[in-house]
Amino acid sequence: MSNFYEERATMIAARDLQEFVPFGRDHCKHHPNALNLQLRQLQPASELWSSDGAAGLVGSLQEVTIHEKHKERWHLRKGVSELGQEVDFDEELYIAGNMVIWSKGSKSQALAVYKAFTVDSAVQQALWCDFIISQDKSERIYKSHELEKCICILQSSCINMHSIEGKDYIASLPFQVANVWPTKYGLLFERSSSSHEVPPGPPREPLPTMFSMLHPLDEITPLVCKSGSPFGSSRVQYVVDPAMKIVFLNINPSIVMTYDAVQNVHSVWALRRVKSEEENAVLKFSEQGATPQNMANNSSLTAHLRSLSKGDSPVTSPFQNYSSIHSQSRSASSPSVHSRSPSISNMAALSRAHSPASGVHSFSGAQRFNFSSHSQSPKRHSISHSPNSNSNGSFLAPETEPIVPELCIDHLWTEAITNIREKNSQASKVFITSDLCGQKFLCFLVESQLQLRCVKFQESNDKTQLIFGSVTIVSAKDAAPVEKIDTMLVLEGSGNLVLYTGVVRVGKVFIPGLPAPSLTMSNTMPRPSTPLDGVSTPKPLSKLLGSLDEVVLLSPVPELRDSSKLHDSLYNEDCTFQQIGTYIHSVRDPVHNRVTLELSNGSMVRITIPEIATSQLVQTCLQAVKVILPKEVAVQMLVKWYNVHSAPGGPGYHSEWNLFVICLMNMMGYNTDRLAWTRHFDFEGSLSPVIAPKKARPSETGSDDDWEYLLNSDYHQNVEAHLLCRSLCLGSSEVSRMKEEDFSQNLSLDSSTLLFPHIPAIFFVLHLVYEELKLNTLMGEGICSLVDLLVQLARDLKLGPYVDHYYRDYPTLVRTTGQVCTIDQGQTGFMHHPAFFTSEPPSIYQWVSCCLKGEGMPPYPYLPGICERSRLIVLSIALYILGDESSVSDDASQYLSRIASAPQKSQAEQEENSLSHSPSVSSLAERLVVWMTSVGFTLRDLETLPFGVALPIRDAIYHCREQPAADWPEAVCLLIGRQDLSKQAFEGNLPKGKSVLSSDVASGTETEEEDDGMNDMNHEVMSLIWSEDLRVQDVRRLLQSAHPVRVNVVQYPELSDHEFIEEKENRLLQLCQRTMALPVGRGMFTLFSYHPVPTEPLPIPKLNLTGRAPPRNTTVDLNSGNIDVPPNMTSWASFHNGVAAGLKIAPASQIDSAWIVYNKPKHAELANEYAGFLMALGLNGHLTKLATLNIHDYLTKGHEMTSIGLLLGVSAAKLGTMDMSITRLLSIHIPALLPPTSTELDVPHNVQVAAVVGIGLVYQGTAHRHTAEVLLAEIGRPPGPEMEYCTDRESYSLAAGLALGMVCLGHGSNLIGMSDLNVPEQLYQYMVGGHRRFQIGMHREKHKSPSYQIKEGDTINVDVTCPGATLALAMIYLKTNNRSIADWLRAPDTMYLLDFVKPEFLLLRTLARCLILWDDILPNSKWVDSNVPQIIRENSISLSEIELPCSEDLNLETLSQAHVYIIAGACLSLGFRFAGSENLSAFNCLHKFAKDFMTYLSAPNASVTGPYNLETCLSVVLLSLAMVMAGSGNLKVLQLCRFLHMKTGGEMNYGFHLAHHMALGLLFLGGGRYSLSTSNSSIAALLCALYPHFPAHSTDNRRYHLQALRHLYVLAAEPRLLVPVDVDTNTPCYALLEVTYKATQWYEQTKEELMAPTLLPELHLLKQVKIKGPRYWELLIDLSKGTQHLKSILSKDGVLYVKLRAGQLSYKEDPMGWQSLLAQTVTNRNSEARAFKPETISAFTSEPALVSFAEYFCKPTVNMGQKQEILDLFSSVLYECVTQETPEMLPAYIAMDQAIRRLKRREMSETSELWQIKLVLEFFSSRSHQERLQNHPKRGLFMNSEFLPVVKCTIDNTLDQWLQAGGDMCVHAYLSGQAFEESQLSMLACFLVYHSVPAPRHLTSINLEGSTSFAELLFKFKQLKMPVRALLRLAPLLLGNPQPMVM
Repeated sequence: MSNFYEERATMIAARDLQEFVPFGRDHCKHHPNALNLQLRQLQPASELWSSDGAAGLVGSLQEVTIHEKHKERWHLRKGVSELGQEVDFDEELYIAGNMVIWSKGSKSQALAVYKAFTVDSAVQQALWCDFIISQDKSERIYKSHELEKCICILQSSCINMHSIEGKDYIASLPFQVANVWPTKYGLLFERSSSSHEVPPGPPREPLPTMFSMLHPLDEITPLVCKSGSPFGSSRVQYVVDPAMKIVFLNINPSIVMTYDAVQNVHSVWALRRVKSEEENAVLKFSEQGATPQNMANNSSLTAHLRSLSKGDSPVTSPFQNYSSIHSQSRSASSPSVHSRSPSISNMAALSRAHSPASGVHSFSGAQRFNFSSHSQSPKRHSISHSPNSNSNGSFLAPETEPIVPELCIDHLWTEAITNIREKNSQASKVFITSDLCGQKFLCFLVESQLQLRCVKFQESNDKTQLIFGSVTIVSAKDAAPVEKIDTMLVLEGSGNLVLYTGVVRVGKVFIPGLPAPSLTMSNTMPRPSTPLDGVSTPKPLSKLLGSLDEVVLLSPVPELRDSSKLHDSLYNEDCTFQQIGTYIHSVRDPVHNRVTLELSNGSMVRITIPEIATSQLVQTCLQAVKVILPKEVAVQMLVKWYNVHSAPGGPGYHSEWNLFVICLMNMMGYNTDRLAWTRHFDFEGSLSPVIAPKKARPSETGSDDDWEYLLNSDYHQNVEAHLLCRSLCLGSSEVSRMKEEDFSQNLSLDSSTLLFPHIPAIFFVLHLVYEELKLNTLMGEGICSLVDLLVQLARDLKLGPYVDHYYRDYPTLVRTTGQVCTIDQGQTGFMHHPAFFTSEPPSIYQWVSCCLKGEGMPPYPYLPGICERSRLIVLSIALYILGDESSVSDDASQYLSRIASAPQKSQAEQEENSLSHSPSVSSLAERLVVWMTSVGFTLRDLETLPFGVALPIRDAIYHCREQPAADWPEAVCLLIGRQDLSKQAFEGNLPKGKSVLSSDVASGTETEEEDDGMNDMNHEVMSLIWSEDLRVQDVRRLLQSAHPVRVNVVQYPELSDHEFIEEKENRLLQLCQRTMALPVGRGMFTLFSYHPVPTEPLPIPKLNLTGRAPPRNTTVDLNSGNIDVPPNMTSWASFHNGVAAGLKIAPASQIDSAWIVYNKPKHAELANEYAGFLMALGLNGHLTKLATLNIHDYLTKGHEMTSIGLLLGVSAAKLGTMDMSITRLLSIHIPALLPPTSTELDVPHNVQVAAVVGIGLVYQGTAHRHTAEVLLAEIGRPPGPEMEYCTDRESYSLAAGLALGMVCLGHGSNLIGMSDLNVPEQLYQYMVGGHRRFQIGMHREKHKSPSYQIKEGDTINVDVTCPGATLALAMIYLKTNNRSIADWLRAPDTMYLLDFVKPEFLLLRTLARCLILWDDILPNSKWVDSNVPQIIRENSISLSEIELPCSEDLNLETLSQAHVYIIAGACLSLGFRFAGSENLSAFNCLHKFAKDFMTYLSAPNASVTGPYNLETCLSVVLLSLAMVMAGSGNLKVLQLCRFLHMKTGGEMNYGFHLAHHMALGLLFLGGGRYSLSTSNSSIAALLCALYPHFPAHSTDNRRYHLQALRHLYVLAAEPRLLVPVDVDTNTPCYALLEVTYKATQWYEQTKEELMAPTLLPELHLLKQVKIKGPRYWELLIDLSKGTQHLKSILSKDGVLYVKLRAGQLSYKEDPMGWQSLLAQTVTNRNSEARAFKPETISAFTSEPALVSFAEYFCKPTVNMGQKQEILDLFSSVLYECVTQETPEMLPAYIAMDQAIRRLKRREMSETSELWQIKLVLEFFSSRSHQERLQNHPKRGLFMNSEFLPVVKCTIDNTLDQWLQAGGDMCVHAYLSGQAFEESQLSMLACFLVYHSVPAPRHLTSINLEGSTSFAELLFKFKQLKMPVRALLRLAPLLLGNPQPMVM
């Protein structure tokens, strides 16, 4: 019988039995691959890839065999999650035929196909591989974004790689691949060697057999091998031995195992990157002088290569091109063979960065060594035949560069060679496993000998290499690792499945439902009757597994009695194995702790091996004990525990702890059956829900409750009486019959047991685990369980101090007396007392308490990896309370002493030493918080710390929360409870994509009406900015151009109907001038407000030029032919419409080249819109994504508008980059930039203009000399002969001037290297006229003959050149304050000179002059008037006068025109100077002038000045007004625009409408999100866009200014809207901002308060931006460190997260701030706290926890009685927490209150809460806290100052009352070591803890008996550091005076 029990005792029950079928098999049947593209079948697959005909032929021969039945294969691996969290599922890669199916799934989630691939030819292998994308190739750990995870599919002639991101690569293979392996670096190929590879003849250099490919786009390169030779020097060479095969490759550690087929031995190699010296050695290897030993192979290789290069048989040669590996081929060799030019290989290197091309360069790689193993070898040529060889066979001119090897294998270990090795002893399965103590083994299974060989290996101390140990042989038929629990499964020859850890046998695995192989069991054991049948497995499975007859399922009970005597004997395996049913055939696919068994009947079963322990407490204890024991002992202990824990049908989860205690104590030598407290263990009673596992077992296997039910049934009683049961010891009742007397006798320990010598060490680490658990409030029950064990051990080891320590913690659990097991005196010598063992129990609370009191403490012992909380607390207290900054950065040995059996550094510690760049910290509190997050401490951890210990950390957090730095990482912000900041940090890391505020408009209403292009605005934010009126709807109405206009004409009686129709159409034509001007303004309004869907084209609203006439609403149309409509009238309008639509697209959108082309319209009439769309894409930066091919495609179409849009767009996208390709593109369109001899291209004039401006944009600010020179000449380009350059010269000249200004923007007089060009003088001449200079440069020839059309003579035509030159000067000297240049631009001050200048040029001159004297511009009308020369000021007529003064010598018309233009110019410069600033004085000043011009227009004398001039000036002033107020939506400006919108008759032409609606658009730029910048580049862009001369009609580009340039304002727009978003509700809200301006020459540093959402001023003017309290948490963005952070916030829609403070309401709900809770604190505090109504709390905080607390704990109910006082307390505590912003202190307050109440009732069963209160009190009186309060007096006390004294007082009183009521006797008894009543236990412990009374043993040392006075006591107690107040209470006892002196 006993034999049977031993057999059973070490059986391990497998769980979760499931039938296994690879998921891919089923999916394959339904996968649509039957049709398999007809085309591919016509052409053999290999022909697609082969580069010569031979391989194609071979390929087609191979095709024949493919159609045989494919064998299916699959691999499983542990699931990899995308996000990096722990997951537990399997991934399967299934291969059948030419399909690969990748599926994922697990127990908890169903299997699902993730991806399926079908390829052209049969799949030879499929595998997962991670490629490194990162360019830096060092040996380091790569982060996930630097890796490209791929599936690689190997076919016969190529390999396909598919990355998870969706990239596909294909690489053709230059040789037949036998095998491919994934490595840490990429792929490793083995070339298949064939028999006719080695040609006859002299021996020669063989070809490499192993190659690597580091990335799908890289070359395939040979592998280098470095091995130690017998002579000691190591040789570096290619891997060429065809007998060497790889049998295993592991990624971490990166090693390769090979098998040598000749010597029959396995070797292990380290795989690493090649070092440069090895690279050189291999490449130079062949060029050394031929030493005797390598002469032969050297020359033979060269000879072989030479035969190729002679071209004898290049086609059939198998190794055609191998030569290039050793760069030795001769110059005479035919170029066709070496088809690789170096440039291609550079391309291959470059192409990494580009999109994966489908293997263009892999062909070239394949050309290099195209071995097809089937072709014949070439004829041999011996060396002597070659005429031009040197004697040593080196060549003269190496022709192709060599292939540089990338990976190297380094020899580590080879197994010993034995004589009796059989031929094929190649390992069939290799894996790495580690044992329970972390020692690693490399195991390889040699099936032919049924051996599993295990080699132990470890890292060397310096981590550089692996050291291998000896081989252990385990006999096995199959094996597989179980990595989750560090074991392996071995299938023995007899059919048993056995679990091993390392090479230690753990036990057999018992599989329910599978017959056990040994038949002895079923014979000796009579089949018990029915009670046990209920445990069988579900039926379908049993059918699968064959008959169940042999199965014996036994009751779990007897083992528990037996488990103490677990024998280690190995069983006799000689019993015959009769193959009755099924048996296990092999083991495969191990993942985590699951493994598949293949059964002999072909089916497969997947089982789960149980874990070591499921309860956290047991896991922690096992881990701690494992660290401390020697490895061998630790393994044995774990093996025993595992056997007990996993026995078949063993105990349920909840009794795991009891089982552990019994197992551990048995191993220490206790007899647990005889020990009182372990004997009563009830294995069914639940211990604690905390210990319960995360997942209960699936119900089908039954549970322990079923078992319990059985035991209690009547049926069980009957069976129990059965004799058979008695003989089998199955009864459970004997135990209870044992006599109690047995236990009274003393028990002794058995000293021969495994753990007996280590009891003290185990006890000490378990004590540390106990202290660690005290720091986790969730582990309370676990602690109680642990105390029992510790007390028993402490008593037996006679450790009084420890027993006393446990008593003070758990007075009710620890009785003063208990059963003691004696340890034989003789045996104590065997016990090993470790060095770290201290006689004083380490106590974490005591340690913290001493630090708070400022007393010194010895370092606290900790176990790395187990006592992590203790370590954290110790270091944070050291940092925060003791103020030692070095504690967290350097070695913390003065605070912590590490305990470890092994001296090696733990992983965690190394990580800590290498802290990454830490964010800015200023105070200790910040330092602590940042450090804690860096070690991974989170809020969850903080909540589970006891409140006293957590208090210092919470205090630090409280200090940081007020004013955190804006640059802290997300984790820190989460810890300090600033979700607003953490969310900001999180969003900051996201790529720019769709923002939080993306508007999801309910489109129900808008789909019916036609799209007016303004639906996508973000109304939520706009309604906050302009909340009090409907101005946004009004703007939308003014700017829409998609609806017909209303044509209101009254039919007078004398009008005939026909005339009336004409009248209406004329009126419509007038209105259409306005409609066509609207899109430019609409583009401004909707700027960057939309994220397009990549699958839909961009909706472009159509331009509607029809009208409706009331009252009958008849349609009026221009195309009826009744009136003349100008031709091409709408072409520019539709261009603008396209731009407006394109500008809606936000720069952050995801757009690619395909989408841009996809938007191309089908109809030719929409081409203009598309041209505008292209320009818009350039302005928002997306055009850079358009492929160059498409750009040329568009330009060759020759559509004028498209060319204009494209050229301007591309240039804007490449602003200031001097991009060469774009320069070439533009130069083709500018004759001046082409070489003089080039053919003259007929480029349309407007396209030339656009190209010139484009040059200016691309070279902006670069002061590029050649460009500047050409542009300078182009300003005055004379008209050529014939009709060249005669028309529209003005706009070309202006464009050249603007471009020149941009190129030299702001360079002023510092134009380096251009002094000989005399730029300013030349420009001055262009401006004022004079003699034309002689043309210099290469275009001299072109301008020899004068024009036949225009007679200009040799003077400059100022009318043409002046505007361009003026603006060029303005831009070159922009903001330079250069007086001399500015004086050139002063308006003339005599009548004579005035007559020489066109009045409108005066506008430009004034503007230019003011822009140069930038700092002189002042925002008042006095300054504006100061620009007007005296003569004009004195004689100018006031327009309102009736009479005209008559004067002969003054031309009044000239004077008044000059006057208005100069004023307009000055106003415009004011607009530039204060653009986007909303400067109030500038606004008032400009508004006044705008009003003035409005009145002038209606004045009687307007005709003198000319209405046209006045309209122009008004438009200019309006635009300047809009620039100043850009984005602000100012109402007064809006009213002006609306008024002008309504004026349609008279002088109002297309140009003025354009100006007015541009002003309207600027006013609402980007829906209020954008404003204008005043940087140089912005001013240049605005000068182009707002050029103050407006087109007369819609087709007018000729006269001055190309209309397309009006859109360049985009380059000046910048996002400056800051939108506060409430982090809790995620909606935009109002918040108060405080903006601090830097000091400038005009004003001091000033602060301004703004209500956000608001436009910020320009960032370079600001010092800091701050969200102000009191409603929201303060948040400071400091711009002095750099504006990057704020810029990135603004560019992502300006979302700034804010968090409401507790007790506050948002500005929307409570505009005046009268409802806030804090507003009521006027009244006296206490009475007011009583009056605080809990109902009102919901108004003050959104925190759900606080609201529900108020709901349930603070609401008074009927007949309260006693509870009223508690309610009041809760209400005031809640009030305190809400007002002081410390809601997290609520639990601490309540816990303290509860503890005190419990103490009053004398119900304290444990003293930890008292400890916490004590720590709280000590913290508030600690020195560091007091200092902090002095430094920041504003910061309110963290806990209510009135609460703590009350707490202190109450505890004192309670304890003093207890003393008086007889407690003093108790204390006396304790101190003198006598017995006392049990009932007083808990109060005594409270007294001792609270008053820090030393243990009695300390008192004996200071001899208290003779003391007579209190003073003497004080002196004696000084060394014990006992507080005086405690001493006062003890004094009476010690002085023999029974009355305590109560304070």
